Amino acid sequence: MTNHWTDIKNADVVLIMGGNAAEAHPCGFKWVVEAKQHNKAKLVVVDPRFNRSASQADFYAPIRTGTDIAFLGGVINYLIANDKIHHEYVKSYTDMTFIVREDYAFENGIFSGYDEAKRKYDKSSWEYEIGKDGYVATDPTLQHPRCVFNLMKAHYSRYTPEMVEKICGTPKDKFLKVCEMISSTSAPNRVMTIMYALGWTQHSTGSQMIRTGAMVQLLLGNIGKAGGGMNALRGHSNIQGLTDLGLLSNLLPGYMTLAGEKEQDFQAYLNARTQKQMRPGQLSYWQNFPKFLVSNLKAWYGNAATKENNYAYDYLPKLDKTYDVLQVMELMHQGKMTGYVAQGFNPLASFPNKAKVGAALAKLKFLVIIDPLATDTSEFWKNYGEFNNVNSAEIQTEVFRLPSTCFAEEDGSITNSGRWLQWHWKGAEPPGEARTDQEIMAGLFLKLKEMYKKDGGAFPDPILNLTWGYKIPDSPSPEELAKEYNGKALTDLLDPKDSTKVIKKAGELLDGFAQLRDDGSTACGCWIFSGAWTEKGNMMARRDNSDPWGNGQTLNWSFAWPANRRIIYNRASADPSGKPFDPKRKQVWWDGTKWTGSDVPDFKVDSAPEDGMGPFIMNPEGVARFFARGGMNEGPFPEHYEPFESPLEVNLMHPNNPKARNNPAARVFKGDMEAFGKAKEFPYPATTYRLTEHFHYWTKQVESNAVIQPEQFVEIGEGLAKEKGIVAGDRVKVSSNRGYIKAVAVVTKRIMPITVDGKTVHQVGIPIHWGFKGVAKNGYIANTLTPFVGDANSQTPEFKSFLVNVEKI
Repeated sequence: MTNHWTDIKNADVVLIMGGNAAEAHPCGFKWVVEAKQHNKAKLVVVDPRFNRSASQADFYAPIRTGTDIAFLGGVINYLIANDKIHHEYVKSYTDMTFIVREDYAFENGIFSGYDEAKRKYDKSSWEYEIGKDGYVATDPTLQHPRCVFNLMKAHYSRYTPEMVEKICGTPKDKFLKVCEMISSTSAPNRVMTIMYALGWTQHSTGSQMIRTGAMVQLLLGNIGKAGGGMNALRGHSNIQGLTDLGLLSNLLPGYMTLAGEKEQDFQAYLNARTQKQMRPGQLSYWQNFPKFLVSNLKAWYGNAATKENNYAYDYLPKLDKTYDVLQVMELMHQGKMTGYVAQGFNPLASFPNKAKVGAALAKLKFLVIIDPLATDTSEFWKNYGEFNNVNSAEIQTEVFRLPSTCFAEEDGSITNSGRWLQWHWKGAEPPGEARTDQEIMAGLFLKLKEMYKKDGGAFPDPILNLTWGYKIPDSPSPEELAKEYNGKALTDLLDPKDSTKVIKKAGELLDGFAQLRDDGSTACGCWIFSGAWTEKGNMMARRDNSDPWGNGQTLNWSFAWPANRRIIYNRASADPSGKPFDPKRKQVWWDGTKWTGSDVPDFKVDSAPEDGMGPFIMNPEGVARFFARGGMNEGPFPEHYEPFESPLEVNLMHPNNPKARNNPAARVFKGDMEAFGKAKEFPYPATTYRLTEHFHYWTKQVESNAVIQPEQFVEIGEGLAKEKGIVAGDRVKVSSNRGYIKAVAVVTKRIMPITVDGKTVHQVGIPIHWGFKGVAKNGYIANTLTPFVGDANSQTPEFKSFLVNVEKI
């Protein structure tokens, strides 16, 4: 989230698209209710189903699953064509004036640089033109044909209301009503927030869906303002913390990226990530990357990380490819990965194409499950009849179950969607022999270290030299880990402005990431968490809910990364002279000598407005990007591509180019292309989702939840039910090209038929929560049906749009 849950109450318009907050985030949805009741806000919901959020909406519009870029592209076209943009914001704080290279091109759905054989782009042409002074060339008049504004205007001029209706199935009048409500926030004194969740991320174009939403917000001037922003609703209680700490295979803590196998040179690796300013006077905060990285390596390797050995850079793996969840399963399926540790994870239920995942797990030598519960994955080798029909005798995988605690049985912090690190305290002792995750991982590490020390190995140094200075080595405490993430001084730190002044003595906890150094004098496990546990104590445990400005920025409640900032990019809430765009929603402003306000300024505090520094300081150009340069893998502008399983034979944006039917850079493995279903056999687009009464795959183990939602069901519209002779309560078989599930049919008005390119299309809704383990009635795993294909950038699987058939049993 660029903002946070409480801040939603400040919005004038709330757009929920790609999510269902009332259902999946009912506690957070209270702030939408607050906005409606006390701020007279309008709630707009765009979704394939008339869901629980839609039931509270001022306006609802249907959409075909997987077509959100076409819808949002139409919104962009509407805003530009009707001059409903925040001109001062857009011209001052985005790249609209920047000129793009002459060799950049887009034709018939494909951007310049495409290699069809590799399904990959050479992105070198997706760059700004650089002037003789070494900076980006710009045209403040917006007349240059290759300035971002004109390229973007031309790109989205094709997304007319008629085309949106044709692709999305959203009636033109409803689409235009949504545009009208959204566009009202182009005025400086009005603001909209966008709330999205897995309904945007879990597509083969998911990252670009989110980017298109951000582009709408930038046109309206809604990023950085109270009540504005792009707000991702995280589904698990600590999934935000997972990504913050770099638990994805290509990341280090704090969103630093691991090296590729060609990046053996330490300085070249740093240079590639230490982005230099692209416009005069800009900050480019990633210039501090060496400080973040060296401090991280010092936290891990202590005295073994020295300047002479590049601070143990050689200890880090150099990736030959991205080892995302799809790649890992693919390697297992090929027999190239023989061991797997699933920590707090249920991949048999969570990954697409259960048949492929089960076959992959069956090829392992060992599988370690770290979880409080017996999961579908830990029991994958058992025959549960129709729900998991396997021959156990043929599965040689040795499964080890290590029972762990749940969050209520341990102290620690949980990071919520709004980036707040909130400390919690143990509520109960764990049962039986359950141990905390850190105890389990510590035990594994210490045993491995002992074995390497005794027997040696090809490269034991990263294991043997890892620092492990915890009071109880086999049970590191949450407090110790939190302080390690915060960071400390390893030597006395001198004030950069006064070399006679010591700002931190050796061993003292840091106040924040601004004190990090790249000379080995500081250690910090995660730079964005620095400031969470200082010499003043545990900032995450603060519970002062005072709100002196009345805008929900309770700065003494918990700790928000970065730097306890509640709304990031908040400098953009003020005009170029430093005056708030909306005096009623004052966020930060220039008081004549420094930036101040109701939030921690996301800016260099002493940089005067006349210096011309842009508010988007993480970008080297200092502004937000409409043109993504080399950042996205399928194009610098989001473009509509059909889901890999679609009721349409062609992409209506590019009907004559089969290369542009689906995302040309999406994650597809050899052999999986043939597993995609066709509309002839599987005519109905389907999507998966969560219910309020269950929490993912956990609560099917809880009797009270099983009572209120005991049995697997699917939702179908009345029109489809009539065609199939199905009545409410009938059992149905829902099939895809990868398998089938059987469930109770819920016949509902919530899913209405839509017209797509003149054809009536029925959509099917499938809740995800059941499986063959738990106290709820045994059911099928919903991801039996979903395809093995991922987003081109995040590699997130396309769970939210696929084709099925429905038959009455």
